[in-house]
Amino acid sequence: MPLYEYACLSCGDRFEALLRGAQAAARCPKCASSELERLVSVPRVQSASTRALTMKAARARDRQQGEERTRAQREYELSHDD
Repeated sequence: MPLYEYACLSCGDRFEALLRGAQAAARCPKCASSELERLVSVPRVQSASTRALTMKAARARDRQQGEERTRAQREYELSHDD
């Protein structure tokens, strides 16, 4: 049962589909179109260095989101000061 990646030519959605048997035809889960392009699947390789880079990017993203939340909370408090 191969897992294929597809791009819908109608709505542009990208998704994965598990196809069972030769008669199985994939359909877009968003618009139900059968106009699909099968994409080349690239295996994901993870090593200590790629994991470190991923964690560094995640920490930076989390820090930025925390700063944005703090800024939004402060703006809310200032605008609703009674």
